[in-house]
Amino acid sequence: MTINRIDHIAIVVDDLEAARAFYEQALGLTVSQVEEIPAEQVRIAFLPVGESEIELLQPTAPDTGVAKFLAKRGPGLHHVCLEVDDIEAAMHRMKTQGVELLNEAPATGTSGTRYAFAHPKSTFGVLIELYERPAP
Repeated sequence: MTINRIDHIAIVVDDLEAARAFYEQALGLTVSQVEEIPAEQVRIAFLPVGESEIELLQPTAPDTGVAKFLAKRGPGLHHVCLEVDDIEAAMHRMKTQGVELLNEAPATGTSGTRYAFAHPKSTFGVLIELYERPAP
């Protein structure tokens, strides 16, 4: 298993357009895409930064994990995503080190990216996402 890079840092917001305006106007970043993911019940704005991205997440339903996070903690850092070359190997390694995974098997996103999450209580308070991008 190799960690290739930080793929993205996700920030939960209650107003995607207001957050987008801040990142574009105050920081000079450009939103490359806005996507609604019904399965996750979120809207996401992607802001490339070098080889990584900032993702702004806005929940679209009140009973989701992201909405509950926002209600409990307010806007802010939600998770750090690491791109790996072999997600099963990464998950296995984490399990053998006592890390609690939120997924038994990787899920597959709309772009074919496979992903899984590690619980923050076993990662020093940070929700960690693993990403394995499809081969080009």
